Amino acid sequence: MNYQDKVVLVTGGANGIGRAIGWAYLKLGAAVVVADIDETKGKELQEQYLAMGYNAFFYEIDLCNVREIDKLFRTILDKYQRIDILINNAGKGNFKSLYELSIDEWDEIINLNLRAAFAAAQQFVLHTQGTSYGRIINIASTRYLMSEANSEAYAASKGGLISLTHALAISLSAENVTVNAISPGWIENNDYEQLTENDHQQHPSKRVGKPEDIAEMCLFLTDEKNDFINGQNIVIDGGMTKKMIYV
Repeated sequence: MNYQDKVVLVTGGANGIGRAIGWAYLKLGAAVVVADIDETKGKELQEQYLAMGYNAFFYEIDLCNVREIDKLFRTILDKYQRIDILINNAGKGNFKSLYELSIDEWDEIINLNLRAAFAAAQQFVLHTQGTSYGRIINIASTRYLMSEANSEAYAASKGGLISLTHALAISLSAENVTVNAISPGWIENNDYEQLTENDHQQHPSKRVGKPEDIAEMCLFLTDEKNDFINGQNIVIDGGMTKKMIYV
């Protein structure tokens, strides 16, 4: 896979899965825009990437503000004159009791995890319309399919992302844009070495996932040769959602 001269936008790209995704594209020659609210981590990343000779750019943004998303795309087009790949990765959860979660807190999760993804996709297709190539990936979650208690807002937002994915794929069928989702299971973003043997062995694949597992699938789905995978949700969870569990 060669991403030379491609421009990639990764929302929530300063940490965790988003950081791994950005790094994967940079290593294959792409220019990567990291859009994140975390100014400290974002600027640190930009300095690291530039020092290594990579073409990277950090843009501080609150993705709950749709007007800021418009500005983000104008900035990217001014800087690079194009955009090729959108990775809607930004998201958060609020696992508060159903009896205590406020509507404002619900709206915050839905706005960041779902509304911002739609707004970014809308801007993306406006600027790729009529071009020969475009790719959108929405990072969802296996929680679209199964839940723990007190996860209503997060689960609803990720379920909405799955539906948004296939709706966009159909709406964009006249364009050269594919839209797919990835639903990670347990992906350890922090101290992988602190995981227990039981953590790993409960997975059919015998290990907990890493951010790089998601990044590799992004690279595969956005490759120019892969234009027949469209509207799909790829579950990457080491097989856990296929495992029947009784307690």
